[in-house]
Amino acid sequence: MPIINVKMTHEDGGATKEQKELLAKKLTQVFVDVFKRGEKTCVVTIDEISTDNYAIGGETITNIRKK
Repeated sequence: MPIINVKMTHEDGGATKEQKELLAKKLTQVFVDVFKRGEKTCVVTIDEISTDNYAIGGETITNIRKK
């Protein structure tokens, strides 16, 4: 069973339900196109991470974007 995990920052209200559904559909289709399997079993998970919980070089993205 293929599992595709997408991690992205949660910004500007986050992704809409419709955007997430479209992303899952298109990622599944790309997987099927490449591997010729997984149409019925491909699992897509989407994790939206607060910019307060994501840091580069020891500084949160929230603080980096404030500069």
